[in-house]
Amino acid sequence: MTTNPRISPAAPRRAGRREWTALCVLMLPLLLVSMDVSVLYFAVPAISADLEPSGTQQLWIFDIYAFVLAGLLMTMGSLGDRIGRRRLLLIGAAAFGAASLVAAYADSAETLIAARAVLGIGGATLMPSTMALTRTMFTDPGQRATAIGIWSGVMTAGVALGSVLSGVLVEFFWWGSVFLVNLPAMALLLLLGPVLLPEWKDPRPGRFDLIGVPLSMAAVLPVVYGLKEIPSEGWNVRYVVSLTVGLLFAALFVHRQRTTPSPMISPALFRAPGFTPAVALNLLAAFGMMGSAYFTTQYLQSVLGKSALEAALWGLLPSLLVGVAAPVATALVQRGVNRAYVVAAGFTTAACGYGLLATAGPDALWLVLAGAGVLAAGMVTVMSQMTDLALGAAPVERAGSASSLLETGQEFGGALGMAALGSIGTAVYHHEIPASAPAPARETLGSALAVAEQLPAATGDALAATARAAFTTGMQGAAVAGAAVLLGAAALAAVTLRGVRARDHEQGPDTTGEDPATAGDDSAIGQDAAEPART
Repeated sequence: MTTNPRISPAAPRRAGRREWTALCVLMLPLLLVSMDVSVLYFAVPAISADLEPSGTQQLWIFDIYAFVLAGLLMTMGSLGDRIGRRRLLLIGAAAFGAASLVAAYADSAETLIAARAVLGIGGATLMPSTMALTRTMFTDPGQRATAIGIWSGVMTAGVALGSVLSGVLVEFFWWGSVFLVNLPAMALLLLLGPVLLPEWKDPRPGRFDLIGVPLSMAAVLPVVYGLKEIPSEGWNVRYVVSLTVGLLFAALFVHRQRTTPSPMISPALFRAPGFTPAVALNLLAAFGMMGSAYFTTQYLQSVLGKSALEAALWGLLPSLLVGVAAPVATALVQRGVNRAYVVAAGFTTAACGYGLLATAGPDALWLVLAGAGVLAAGMVTVMSQMTDLALGAAPVERAGSASSLLETGQEFGGALGMAALGSIGTAVYHHEIPASAPAPARETLGSALAVAEQLPAATGDALAATARAAFTTGMQGAAVAGAAVLLGAAALAAVTLRGVRARDHEQGPDTTGEDPATAGDDSAIGQDAAEPART
């Protein structure tokens, strides 16, 4: 038997009880960071009554967290690679806990906005650090795939759980309690993190790209802002300008990364086999996931007339399929099924979910829930596999940067899905609403229902029924468009991933405390440092 000189003879070290326990500890901050995206869903009315924010302040209380989080992901991923991921994780946990305490007892809208901004900074340190540390601890490809599947499931479930937890806490306590739940988890992380989590950083990181930080934020924030506002406000000139400015700064950021000696995001990452398709396909998965959420949330509340808490509780049902999807996908790949076919099947499954939504009428609760569940299962299948592929392709010393790219892509994809499919749904709604309807009723379903309440019973009921039918038709049109995008993504996955095999840079954590013997050269990216044997 001959030995391939490019394949390391030493098998990757398998993780034991310590690593799996550490993973459980890592999932706590990840769950809370993802929950904080939606945790104010039911708390906003109580906050408005207590702090009396202006309309603009109320918007910032809700949105500042997601904006800061998206804008700083790439910066924090790169910083973690340089100063140490565990160190950055613990700094972020301390900041997140302190900001949660301030937010819980905020006595003014300005204080709460500032606290939410710091929460976004903390979240931006925690998300890429948890993913990068998962990559560091699990060097065995099979175990890593399982761990990343868990990571993806927790991340997705957190967004759904946040709104429900918010409703329960506000029902029995005061609005500040939605922030206080963060404190025990962050305290546990600060206590157990130094004991259970390994430290890892790039032994030769080069200078930190200080110019790249503002360029990355100037690229991300205007684009995310414009895409988030378009579904509700339409293609306003202000949002088009915001998108244009962001794209111009994105071009400057890319140029900076390609020309500076020490880039924040190494261009060599994109030369690693499978890395670029993984980022792109992950973005398309987020497009499909958030594009559907824009409609299903409104459908449950405004079309079916559920209360906000009822809608959130019903919305938990589709999440049950999420817990099954990622482990099944991982098992199939580990049994030798080509990853390209698994990912293509995930996109196709999600497209079928959109197909169910395309057939839903104004009174189809179970059909909509089934469609949302099938869609979410397909998308989590894709996300877990693309995360595993991207992190396996990147060297361990750049896992933080790779993680931040994936997560930033998800933010873009989610915002783009809401903007594109939301615009289609809105256009169909405008077409379906009679021209004789009051002007506000022709804008949105929510406005139509508000107008209907002020009209005589028969007239109001007729307007409300018409508006609900128009919104449902708009959802059907958007679902058809979403299914077409995901079927195209399935074909793209089958083509771009067919020849990509797992090419792992298997550098495990240095338990001696010394720097790893092999430094993170750009030239090493894309080479087979270790490829697991296949049975």
